[in-house]
Amino acid sequence: MIEPAVLKGFRDSLPQQEIPKKKLIAKLEKIFSLYGFVPIDTPALEYTNVLLGKGGGETDKQIFHFKDNGGREVALRFDLTVPFARFVAAHANEISRPFKRYHISKVWRGENPQKGRYREFYQCDFDIVGADNSYTDAQILSMMAFCFDTIFEGDRSACRFHVSHRGLFNEFLASLDLEDKSVEILRTVDKLRKIGTDEVLRLLTEETGSSEKSGKILSFISFDSSESFLQTLERLDSLIGSEGGSSRRMKEIYSLLADEGIESLFVLDPSITRGLDYYTGIVYETFLTALPSIGSVCSGGRYNNLAGLYTKENLPGVGSSIGLDRLLAALEELGSPLLQDRSSCQVLIASEKQAESYKEDVRIAQNLRQSGISCDIYPFNVKKMKSVYEYTEKNCIPLILSCNWKGERMLKDTRTQESVILKPEEVLSAVKAKLH
Repeated sequence: MIEPAVLKGFRDSLPQQEIPKKKLIAKLEKIFSLYGFVPIDTPALEYTNVLLGKGGGETDKQIFHFKDNGGREVALRFDLTVPFARFVAAHANEISRPFKRYHISKVWRGENPQKGRYREFYQCDFDIVGADNSYTDAQILSMMAFCFDTIFEGDRSACRFHVSHRGLFNEFLASLDLEDKSVEILRTVDKLRKIGTDEVLRLLTEETGSSEKSGKILSFISFDSSESFLQTLERLDSLIGSEGGSSRRMKEIYSLLADEGIESLFVLDPSITRGLDYYTGIVYETFLTALPSIGSVCSGGRYNNLAGLYTKENLPGVGSSIGLDRLLAALEELGSPLLQDRSSCQVLIASEKQAESYKEDVRIAQNLRQSGISCDIYPFNVKKMKSVYEYTEKNCIPLILSCNWKGERMLKDTRTQESVILKPEEVLSAVKAKLH
């Protein structure tokens, strides 16, 4: 016998986990469509040289890569952004400008598994390619706000979006004559929440060769929650020595968010740098107020040079990615009502005299389905209701419609254990009342 084991960092997904995930995805896809975004798909496997070199640093080390049967160097995608850049270059003559896409699928990273993090996981990406302006930056942020407003049913205090701009940080490094070390410094700063201030200071001192400059960098990236967005921006301009293009861009974005009435959801946090090398402008991460320890559940930024590896055409882009598995783990811990519906079936029809009542069972089932209510017919003659109750419990079915030896129909709510005797013509209205 072969042990039915699963690889470390991988997992099976039972219906109780998969159903809420699919329903969350459906909600997100509806929002993307409202903003005019279209779906795409790309292969799970790409040539290794397509993926390597744009993730940068630790990400390149985490790629699963190998030789296929034809001796080709291939790799599993580690995110959906780099394959998207290849996709845009390959189909440049077939897509519009700007091109607004979303893509929800699995990615793979060989990192150490931890709570809410796996080696195989879902990402949900949405991007705008072909335009470099504050309007497209703001639209991605607007859609992020819409998504999380839907997930948390209008509770605006449930999360905060921390935004910054790579340009601001690079302008500050230039003022310290450290622009040639920006890649290494950005990666180190990106680890701040993981390794803490003291370790970041030590690493920065090694990279810059100056404890004074390292201290100034830490001062620049410090986040003061008491400051407003514009106050923080003014402070950063002061540290840089002047107001540059990055600062003006952030003011434009903030103004557009204010026009929508959602500016209070966004805070300017200069410690947000994002570790991936391809980001060139605004960057952002999303933290849950009640569960900050789980880390960012939605992040991204502007990447104007990403497609440069695959095409000479200038294709500026901006986008964001929701880590669905991490978000679902967080929602589970928070007891989100979004995850309470774990069944694809709302009503189970079960009869003690199946052969005699089957025609009526089918008629009732079709009547329910035509009214948009999902139902299932239990495929066995019922001798004891215990087997039916066990079935509904494992499948999280809220209602049981049974038929006893007397031909009576009984509707039982498994959530409250309440039951009511019904005539066949009363079934539909009773089921609707219980479900709504």
